[in-house]
Amino acid sequence: MEARLNMFENEVTTKFFKRLIAASRPIEESSLPKATQELVKIRASQINGCGMCLDMHTKDAAAAGETAVRLALVAAWREAVVFTEAERAALALAEEGTRLADNHEGVSDETWAAVRKNFDEEQIGALVCLVAEINTWNRLNVIVRNPAGEYQPGMFG
Repeated sequence: MEARLNMFENEVTTKFFKRLIAASRPIEESSLPKATQELVKIRASQINGCGMCLDMHTKDAAAAGETAVRLALVAAWREAVVFTEAERAALALAEEGTRLADNHEGVSDETWAAVRKNFDEEQIGALVCLVAEINTWNRLNVIVRNPAGEYQPGMFG
């Protein structure tokens, strides 16, 4: 499989990537736990069918010490006992924020209450921005059909 467009050699997409990466720094520098950040990225990428992002974020999470069991259960997080209450709230927000068209209200009051219960203002801001950011990356990669499987942890860092 080859990408429809090499976004790393295209002037416009390269400029856009640089700005998107810069926009993600406040999220990365926030107090939102890194494990939670990766779980959110993985869940949104599963929903959006983004192989490139799944390849990247599962490998990055594993390299950071995430267990194979938790990585395997992200798609079925509601039935899994390996996620904390806070992680479950973040995963619910990731799902509802990714599937906006499935619910006319967007994110439910129940999910928002769980997020508010488990995260402070800074972390909530980081979560909201993270959901928006990973959905942007997912859409870029899915549109051009970037292939998955060759990512090495940290190669874009």
